[in-house]
Amino acid sequence: MAVSSEYKAFVLEVLDPLGDIRIRNMFGGAGVYYRDLMFGLIASETLHFKADDINKSAFHDEGMTPFLYEAPPKDGKEGRKISMSYWEIPDRLYDEPEELIEWAKAAIEAARRTKKAKPKRKSKATKKSVRKK
Repeated sequence: MAVSSEYKAFVLEVLDPLGDIRIRNMFGGAGVYYRDLMFGLIASETLHFKADDINKSAFHDEGMTPFLYEAPPKDGKEGRKISMSYWEIPDRLYDEPEELIEWAKAAIEAARRTKKAKPKRKSKATKKSVRKK
């Protein structure tokens, strides 16, 4: 699932019109970020964009599939495949840069919606030590 530096440079180049795009290595792949928001995933030299109920149909209509993460085997059982909310983009978009940017913008919006929908984690209250007098 490793990602070459050449492919990362290519992704940065095609997404350059968005501005402020970064790629961070993670778990053998890489996350694609717009500012602090992860909207893309690179795995095995393949770009995937974030999808939710609003933009998922575009991927589905193109015959694309979600990224599947294979969980490691546990308790002697075979690892299971877990579908993620990042979908492979159609190859044709690389020849249509304006449309690729529109798909990327839709993925950024999906990431924003997902981030808003997640409840904020409550930090555990720090226990204060009580002094005995």
